[in-house]
Amino acid sequence: MIRIALLGQPNAGKSTIFNHLVGYTAHTSNFPGTTVEYLESEAFVEGSRVAVVDLPGVYSLISQDEAETLTREYLLAESIDVIFNIVDASLLSRSLELTLQLLELGIPLVVCLNMEDEARRKGIQIDVDALSDQLGVSVVPAIAVRGVGVKQAAAACVVATRTDVVPEPLEYSADVEAAIAEVEATLTPAHLDRLGHSRRLTAVKLIEKDPHFLAGVGDEQTVARAREIADRIASARGRQSEDVLSAERHAKAMDLFEACATVGRPIVGLRDRIDRILMHRTIGLVLLGAILYGLFQFVFRVGALAEGPLIGLFDRAIEQLATVLPETGIAYIVLVGLIQGIGGALGIVLPYLVPFLIGLALLEDIGYLARAGYLADGLMHRIGLHGKSIVPFILGYGCSIPAVMSTRILESRRDRFITAMLSTMIPCVARATIIFGLIGYFLGPHLAFALYAINLLVIAAAGKVLTVLSPQVTPGLILEIPSYKVPSPRVIASKVWLRVRHFLKVAVPILVLGSIALALLDAVRATDALNLALLPITWTLGLPLALGVPLILGIFRKELSLVMLFQALGTTQVLALLTPGQMMTYAVFVVFYVPCVATLAVLKREFGWRQMGLIVAATTAIALVIALIVRGISALAT
Repeated sequence: MIRIALLGQPNAGKSTIFNHLVGYTAHTSNFPGTTVEYLESEAFVEGSRVAVVDLPGVYSLISQDEAETLTREYLLAESIDVIFNIVDASLLSRSLELTLQLLELGIPLVVCLNMEDEARRKGIQIDVDALSDQLGVSVVPAIAVRGVGVKQAAAACVVATRTDVVPEPLEYSADVEAAIAEVEATLTPAHLDRLGHSRRLTAVKLIEKDPHFLAGVGDEQTVARAREIADRIASARGRQSEDVLSAERHAKAMDLFEACATVGRPIVGLRDRIDRILMHRTIGLVLLGAILYGLFQFVFRVGALAEGPLIGLFDRAIEQLATVLPETGIAYIVLVGLIQGIGGALGIVLPYLVPFLIGLALLEDIGYLARAGYLADGLMHRIGLHGKSIVPFILGYGCSIPAVMSTRILESRRDRFITAMLSTMIPCVARATIIFGLIGYFLGPHLAFALYAINLLVIAAAGKVLTVLSPQVTPGLILEIPSYKVPSPRVIASKVWLRVRHFLKVAVPILVLGSIALALLDAVRATDALNLALLPITWTLGLPLALGVPLILGIFRKELSLVMLFQALGTTQVLALLTPGQMMTYAVFVVFYVPCVATLAVLKREFGWRQMGLIVAATTAIALVIALIVRGISALAT
C-alpha cells in the first residue's frame, strides 16, 4: 500500500485536504510513547489503495517544539512513499522554507499550491511550471476549501511513487556547500547504514547539531570533526550553525519566490473591511461576546427543539415496558437502565453536542477562532499569563484533554501549570450538554448563558490569584491570523462526524453501562452508601442526598452527571423535585469540580502526581465556594 504523509505549515489547509481525501473514515493515533496525535486513514487514488497520514502542522524540521520534533522523527523513522507538501500560495516564500527542508529528506515529494485564490486576492501571480522546474518536483495548484485540485495533487503523489524519482535538494551559498561537502567526506558507509539516511541529509543535520544525528553516528571522532566545521561556519557568519542554514533556506525561498511570482496591487474587499471591525480592540471584544452569544442561542434552540420529543420517546418506551414486565424483576430493572442510558446519550447529550460541534467547526474553518485568540491576548496579560494561554482555553471548550496537552506550547512551567488548571475549568462539550440540557432546557437560555459568564469571571479571578502568588514577566504573543474562508459543508460534516463518532464509541457505552449499574445498585439499596459518602458536599450545597452518585459518576464522564441525575431522581421532569436554585447550584458545582478521569491521567503524565493533586483540590474548593455563593443568592432571591 502506498503511504502518503500530509505535511505543511499551520493554517495551510492540510486538514481540509485530508478530509477531502478520506471523508469520514479517519482514526486518531498517538506517536509512540507520547500523547501527541496524528490522523491516519485510507483512500483510493488513481486506482491505488493509499494510506494517508495527517501529521501535525510544522514550520520547520529543526524546531524544539514537541509536536514538530515528533513530526520530524516520524518522517525520519517511518516508511513513507511520498510527502504531500501543502503550501500556502498566499505566503509562498515563507512556506517554501519547509519545502526546502523536505527536499533534503530524499523522499519523493509533491507540492500542493493551496489557496491560489487568496494569493490572487493579495495580488500574487505564481508561475506554477516555473516553480516546478526550480524545485524539481510536481507542483499542483489547488483551492482546497472548494475541492479544486485536491484529487489532482493526490494523483500526482501516486505517480511520484511509480516513477520513484527522488528530488534533489537545492544548493546553498558556496561556503555553506563547502562545509556540507567537508562533513560528507568524513561519513563512511557504516555511519550511513547506522542512521539510514542519505549522505547529504546526515551532513546537514550534523552541521545543525541535531541530537538525533549526533548520537546516531556513533563515532566520536566524526562528531568532533562535524562540530569543528559547524563552529567554523558559525564564527564566519556570526551566528549559530543551525541559524546559518535557516538563513540560507530563507534566502533561497525568497529567490524562488522572486523567480516564480509577480506581485501586483492587492484587492481590498469586503473581508478586509470586516476585519477592521472584528479586530478592533474595543468593538472587536463586544462583537466577540455577541458572536459567542449567538452560538449559544443556536445550540440551545436546536438542542431544546430535539430534546423534548426524544426524551418523551424514551419515557413512553419505559411506560410500555412496565405493561409487559414486573417492575420489581431484574429484567425490568436492567432494561430500564439500558433505555435511560441510551435515552440520556441520544436524547439529552446529542441534541446539544451536534449543534455545538457544528458551531465550533464553522468558527474554526471561517478563520474566526484565531481572531478570538488575538482579541483575548490582552485579557490573558491582565490575568498575568502568556497570550498563548488562550489556545488551551479555546481547545478546552471542545475537550479538556487536548487543552491540557496544548499547554506544551508555553515555555514556562509556571504558565503551563496555571493554564492547565484553568483550562480544566472551561466548560468542555460534556459540561456544555449539562448546562444546555439542564439549565438551558428547564430554566431558560439566559440563565445558562449567565453560567458561562460566571465561569469566565471565576477563571479570570483564579488566574489572577495564582499569577500573583507566582509572579513572572509574561512575553507577548505572536499569532498567525489565517485568511477568511468559506467553509466546505463536507469538511464541516466530516469534523462533526469524527467527534460525534468518538462520543458514540467511547462515551455512549460508558453512559449505558453506568445507567444499568446505577439501576441495579439502586434496586439493592447500594446507592445509599455512595450517597452517604458525598453527604458532606450535597448537604453543604443544599442538594438532595440522591445526587451524590451522579456527582461521583461524573468524574468518569461528565455527561454522567446529567444522565445519572435523571436516573437518580427517577424522572426527567426535574423541576418537580429540584428548585431552580438547586439546579443552578448543582450545575455550577459540576462545571468547576474534579476533572474527568481521562483528563486526570493527562495531568498526571504532564505534571506528576503532586501537581495533579493540587489541581483536583483547587478545582473542588473553587466549585464548593462558587456553588455556595449561588446557593446563597438563590435563597435571597426567593
